[in-house]
Amino acid sequence: MRFTLRLVLAALAVSPPAFAAGTKTPLQIVVSIEQQSLVVYDGDAVIATSKISTGKPGHRTPTGIFSILEKRRHHESNIYSDAPMPFMQRLTWSGIALHGSNHVPDYPASHGCVRLPGKFAAALYKMTAHGMHVLISERQVTPVEVSSAMLFQPHQSRPQGPALTDVPLRPAIGDDSTVEVAMTERRPPPPTAADEEKAPLRILVTRRGMRETLRDLQTLLATLGHDAGLPDGFSGPATIAAIRAFQTKEGLPADGKITPELIEAVFRKAGRGSPPNGVLRVRREFQPLFEAGVTIAAPETALGTHFLQFQDIDAETGTGKWFGVTLQNELPKAAKQRLGITAEAEPLAFDALERTLGRITVPDDVRERIAGLLANGSSLSITDADTGLETGEGTDFVTITRTPRG
Repeated sequence: MRFTLRLVLAALAVSPPAFAAGTKTPLQIVVSIEQQSLVVYDGDAVIATSKISTGKPGHRTPTGIFSILEKRRHHESNIYSDAPMPFMQRLTWSGIALHGSNHVPDYPASHGCVRLPGKFAAALYKMTAHGMHVLISERQVTPVEVSSAMLFQPHQSRPQGPALTDVPLRPAIGDDSTVEVAMTERRPPPPTAADEEKAPLRILVTRRGMRETLRDLQTLLATLGHDAGLPDGFSGPATIAAIRAFQTKEGLPADGKITPELIEAVFRKAGRGSPPNGVLRVRREFQPLFEAGVTIAAPETALGTHFLQFQDIDAETGTGKWFGVTLQNELPKAAKQRLGITAEAEPLAFDALERTLGRITVPDDVRERIAGLLANGSSLSITDADTGLETGEGTDFVTITRTPRG
């Protein structure tokens, strides 16, 4: 099977078309470790292919969802004796990249990077741009067009009403900038004409952690008249004092403890219903933009790991197409216990992605805000576990996957 597919890829291999360089057509790259192949896609259409060489045993190339963070025509490794890495396109700040090489055998031989034949590396360099997505998978995956009511479209109604109240928070590790938290009881301001010209969005949906829940708790306590200090997701004396004040006023034992019952009580008192169990985060041009709570149905079942890209906007209807793939990702047992997952996802099922999309509910005002900012080439990543240490300052959402062995 592997030999047959490699012959097919070899037959499909073409020089990048003339329109690729400098075009605004959103492309994406899919790397298969099993097939030692790289395929460039425009939606579900193959644009170019090449053989590659990924990481050898002990230096395995990570799998997951990446994007091009940096490009250099002439680069030397600062890890491996200044080894030349022409037409380098960086995928992580920890040292993984696409680059040209004079030694690209049909088996894994690198120190973790993805080696490309020299001529193809130069051609690919002209086709790509900062932020272009690169998916690395153990098996070969192919983008397919996906339809779902959950997926965003730019023609959705624009928001009206009072401006959003933004709450500052500390974003991903290594990033000290300020982002916004979308509070679902208020609507954001209408987008301006300049929004149409802005860069594509990077959207992540994942399970909500305790920090996000605590930050909302602090915000809601403040709206109820109990100052919990800065809503930063960290419990300190001011937060504990605010909890005790709330408990006293509501006739509850004033122990200052943060429990699921307390969180439910604060949300209910503030008219917010139950706390969301998922979070939607948005970045643009490698910077955090805003985030909001979402609801994940059947939370005991894994979401799986999925990636979708938006493109081909129709000028008459104002709608575009979403092309998606599902990646295998085996969560550690400890992570499943922490997240309350007792049932596995089925990444090989033909409708795995559509099933997951059908379980996610995004508040209307958040949908409207995204609709006003959605641009050609925007993407949506879905995963059970958060993005980890590779996501930080100067990155998109990076998702590292674990491939089942055997």
